[in-house]
Amino acid sequence: MKTFKYLLAAVLAVLLAASLIAFYATRDTGRSTVTQKAAGEENPAETSLAETSLVDTSLLRTELAVAPQAATADEQAQAHEAWQLADHELDLTYAAALRDAQAAAALPVTGPLRQLSDRVTALVDRVDADKKRVDALGKTSSDTLDLAQAQLDLDQDELDDAKQDLAREGGDKRGRLQRILQEHEESDKVADQAVKFNAPARTDTMKDQVGSWLALGEYHEQLTTAAQQARSHADELLQQHGELERTLPKSSASDASLNRLRQLSVQQKMLTGFDERLQDTKQLAGVYQNWSTLVEARRRAVLHLILRSLASILGILLGAVLLTAAIPFVFRGTDRHRLHQLHVISRISLQILALFLILLVVFGPPTQISTLIGLITAGFTVVMKDFIVAFFGWFTLMGKNGISIGDWVEIEGVSGEVIEIGLLKTVLLELGNWTETGHPTGRQVSFSNSFATEGHYFNFSTSNQWLWDELKFALPSKGDPYQLAEQVREIVERETKAYATEAAEDWQRVTQQYGAREFSAGPAVNLRPGGGGLELMVRYITRAPQRNIVKAKLFQAVVDLLQKPA
Repeated sequence: MKTFKYLLAAVLAVLLAASLIAFYATRDTGRSTVTQKAAGEENPAETSLAETSLVDTSLLRTELAVAPQAATADEQAQAHEAWQLADHELDLTYAAALRDAQAAAALPVTGPLRQLSDRVTALVDRVDADKKRVDALGKTSSDTLDLAQAQLDLDQDELDDAKQDLAREGGDKRGRLQRILQEHEESDKVADQAVKFNAPARTDTMKDQVGSWLALGEYHEQLTTAAQQARSHADELLQQHGELERTLPKSSASDASLNRLRQLSVQQKMLTGFDERLQDTKQLAGVYQNWSTLVEARRRAVLHLILRSLASILGILLGAVLLTAAIPFVFRGTDRHRLHQLHVISRISLQILALFLILLVVFGPPTQISTLIGLITAGFTVVMKDFIVAFFGWFTLMGKNGISIGDWVEIEGVSGEVIEIGLLKTVLLELGNWTETGHPTGRQVSFSNSFATEGHYFNFSTSNQWLWDELKFALPSKGDPYQLAEQVREIVERETKAYATEAAEDWQRVTQQYGAREFSAGPAVNLRPGGGGLELMVRYITRAPQRNIVKAKLFQAVVDLLQKPA
């Protein structure tokens, strides 16, 4: 057992040393590695982007999903820069899509789209003519003007419906892009005002520290994924740029024409747009990389705090183990009857204290102390009633009028010698009837210490373990029984005189202290009828440990007396 304690202490000491070394090694990990942006700079907010297959908005949506987790000024600065880059790249994407849509609109269309397009063109001309007519009739009679205005409204409604049909069939791609771009620009106006950054997670307790460390790990993984997405987007743009550049024909002054030059100009603008978007996505990947570096530094700072909490817990455990091992040395020289109880209560007290301190490190001090203590106390009292009563019974047994190991007692009708007094139970080695042999039966009987406060017990070993014992035997039919009884009394009085004198002195001190009447320690002899004649019963005082020896001597003396001739 001692070897196990020493081994446990050594293991805890090694773990404590390792955690302290790691704590010291991570002491500078909480410092920022990126210069903080100037105060007052606006921050991004998650905006409502229109879901469409016409324009890829994944970069901005990813940034807006990650941005609220930026809890420090440095991280928020990186989030703002990433939002600007992603938003600018999206603006360039919209512009390129609009150019594509405009170029596609210049191409001749066939089939149903051609019919819808011709209808829209005709309706536009009709609406323009109606507007001119309404303007010309502005100063004429009201009936003619009302009729012209009604015709204009009808033609305008028909034009709007035709445009909707053309857009539904995919023939008005440029109009759809313009509406989406307008919504995007309007959302940018409120973006800086709507952002809500998360507050830094609490790291006061080990529970908070572990939760923050895990959350930061997930946060770092999201930033790594966002950086990878930006790099993949840059690779796609680079590939598209190369394909467009390879298909771009070489122009010369000899084959130059107006349409040809316009086509080359559009393609050149597309190449420039690819270059700008490529630059934005590369910068965005770099911002995500710096951002993830900041988060990783904050995660290491939280790990530093976790190591500190772990070192505190290991220090508490090591201190509890060392103090537990030192208990026997602290109580050296204490009475052996009390040493075991003191050792047990000290060890349990240290364990409870260590557990309380560890809970403080892991969960922190409880809030609403009064309410919490009241609820805990009420529940503890109800659930642990028997335990509490037995625990306080131990203090009663350890008191002045209690019992000690080796005492002969009677508890709830069971008599025996006390061999163990624990915090919650008392163990007796059961003995036979006090007036018979008094030999152990070999059975150990355990009692909850609640008997000391809720019941009663008899201690026959108090006052130097004085005990009333008795002899009982039948008298012969010959001779004077009263004379024989007197002779037996004289023998018993002579053999137990010393015990009687000491017992009387002890009892006298007790009776004077409590004001009780005095007791006689002299032997008593009684004659009573028996089955075959008269029986003689002698009661005398003796010490409990010597009761069998004294009884044997008295029995031998009485037998010798009875065997003498009359």
